Amino acid sequence: MLIEKLFLNILIVLAPVLVYTAFEERWRFPRSPYAMGAICGAASSLCLLFSFSALDLYWDLRYVPLVLSTLYWGPAAGLINYFMIMATRTYLGGDALWFGYISISLAVIGPILASFKIRSLSGPPRIRFVVLVSLCPLGVMLLILLSYTFLMQVSKPTDFQPVPAVILFALLQILATWLSAMLQEMNYDRARMRGEIQKAEKMNTMGELAASIAHEVRNPLTVVRGFLQLMRPNEEGKNQRYLDIALDELARAESIITDYLNFSKPKLTKLEWFSVSDLLHNIVLLLMPMASKNGAELSSTLENDVRLYSDRGKLQQALVNVIKNAIEAASANGQIHVSLTRMDGHIQIRVRDNGKGMSKEQLSRIGTLFFSTKEVGTGLGTAVTLRIIEAMKGVIVYESEEGVGTLVTITLPLQAVR
Repeated sequence: MLIEKLFLNILIVLAPVLVYTAFEERWRFPRSPYAMGAICGAASSLCLLFSFSALDLYWDLRYVPLVLSTLYWGPAAGLINYFMIMATRTYLGGDALWFGYISISLAVIGPILASFKIRSLSGPPRIRFVVLVSLCPLGVMLLILLSYTFLMQVSKPTDFQPVPAVILFALLQILATWLSAMLQEMNYDRARMRGEIQKAEKMNTMGELAASIAHEVRNPLTVVRGFLQLMRPNEEGKNQRYLDIALDELARAESIITDYLNFSKPKLTKLEWFSVSDLLHNIVLLLMPMASKNGAELSSTLENDVRLYSDRGKLQQALVNVIKNAIEAASANGQIHVSLTRMDGHIQIRVRDNGKGMSKEQLSRIGTLFFSTKEVGTGLGTAVTLRIIEAMKGVIVYESEEGVGTLVTITLPLQAVR
């Protein structure tokens, strides 16, 4: 009977994950910690109601939904689950009711404390962490089993073997936790891939539009620039200054158009081996006056003789954009640090600032045209940077917290393109 009840509990435990899978795309409630806390709490209550009773104790998987709700949807969901388990356990009553209260209260402490650590994990490491945390309630239940049977002198039923039952119970609880966590991670991976596909489609559409507009605008600008240059030698005084201003503004407009073309289809035209260490050193020297003007300090820690096979000019453009954004985000007496390290087959460039930071909503829009955290900005520079790193088969990751600062991590293969 024990194994039948526990397998039924496994099906109940998987129900919240299936509910999340079915409704995550259609409604918002699967993202609510309160809704998921209630759904997982219902699963825990059903596990209790369909439990196996032996030694005056209930053998069930009520703590698996408790662990999942706390770790995946936060302490609020875990507490809702906790109170629902307490209510169900009160309804069932029994001689071991107070031991049940103690067990439930101790079991919720570990997952709540662990919920603050899991935020930095994802994928397989998070699955392993969830399974590890599930051992805390398992240990609590074993402790309650030993203490209750010892203190109350409970007699063992003739058809029940406690040691094999405990081993089976532990294995099935770990299995149920692993299955639930794995399915939930698959949901997250699917949602992340869907978001990346939508973002890529949007970027490609915007890139094609930007390229077509840029080509149409560049032609008349080239004609205007040519006639202004022909007029320049024949003008003096104010007219000469006006022509110089007009030519400078045309050059700036052409620079913006070039950025739009780079955003559309960034091409790595000049591939060569070059020293990234020297490139970053030069960029830091170039931007130090800008940092000083803003009252910030720009420093670097660069590993020597790190070489890369790629387009030096395009990489410089991307890195200048990233470091300039960090300088502009830093407040007075701010700190911007650039680091370069070499890993197996890759290099990693990090740019960290202690500026105003960004919210989660702002982070999600990074790289979108016409979005910028600056008062005056189009977001074009960041969008171009992302496309350049993407063309180099690299990865760029933004991490930020409001009031704390931003960390930009660029990872590139040593031979980006052959």
